[in-house]
Amino acid sequence: MGEETQMRFHTTVALCAAIAAPSLSFAQDYPSRPIQMVVPWGAGGATDAVARIMASILQEDLGVPVNVVNRTGGSGVVGHSAISNAAPDGYTIGLATVEVSMMHWQGLTDMTYEDFDVLGLVNYDPAGIMVRADSGFSSPGELIDAIRAQPAGSFKASGSGQGSIWHLALAGWLADQGIDPNHVTWVPSQGTAPALTDLMAGGVDMVTSQLAEADAMIRANRIHPLGTMGAERLPTFPDTPTINEDGTGTWTVGAWRGIFAPAGLPDDVRARLTDAVAAAAASPAYTDFMNSRGFGVLWVPADEAVSFIAESDASFGEVMAAAGLRGQ
Repeated sequence: MGEETQMRFHTTVALCAAIAAPSLSFAQDYPSRPIQMVVPWGAGGATDAVARIMASILQEDLGVPVNVVNRTGGSGVVGHSAISNAAPDGYTIGLATVEVSMMHWQGLTDMTYEDFDVLGLVNYDPAGIMVRADSGFSSPGELIDAIRAQPAGSFKASGSGQGSIWHLALAGWLADQGIDPNHVTWVPSQGTAPALTDLMAGGVDMVTSQLAEADAMIRANRIHPLGTMGAERLPTFPDTPTINEDGTGTWTVGAWRGIFAPAGLPDDVRARLTDAVAAAAASPAYTDFMNSRGFGVLWVPADEAVSFIAESDASFGEVMAAAGLRGQ
């Protein structure tokens, strides 16, 4: 190699090293500025509460502020899109919810769980079946027998909006029992709180939602939880059986929440975030908070979480088709 060629070679190597240095520094220094955690639902709700406790714990580990930003609208489409469309640099993450497995079936968006890097699931709350304490029903079996015996539309139910997770919980249970998913009239509401108010006023006969949202009314003996659609009894409601225990089906469904990021995170950034989320989900601060609210504590790592979400996505598609809730 001649002297001039050798000089050019060393100059090229030096330039390449200089160009590579900033990206290497970026990876080693992550995170070096505040992180935004997008919440697709409004402030003050259950998802917002989970996001804020998670953010407060994450920022202690990551050493930078983790700021919660509520991006509502479009039945969850706006907030989830804000997560998936952000730069995949680790500075935008979000608390995604089960609706990401439902919105595309409704024709609201083309976005699916495949548009995200799933860092892990941190919460799962099975659907509960609730009636007024004076309803006369003491088990899911008694209720399903009464529904089967009456003409379509005799019973009304609520819990959230049309085509929501709690609507699908009821539709799936009815279908599992060989009953038309629309045999019980669904009365849309803006959430569980107004649905429970309607239940107490006699506007509906039952509410499907997570039991934690009715905790105060259950303790006051105004609402009776007949059962849950979980795989096992809830520690916070140990006297409430699953519908499987009661002999009224094997249908299981619930609302899950997980920490998602835009697809395409650098491997080292993804690893740093995943480790931080796993540690947060196992921390006493998180578990104590969740237990105090009656929320289900869960940690499902990324690979298992993706499989779980894929299965629930396919199941929701089938139930929504049977209930006439699939979009065009």
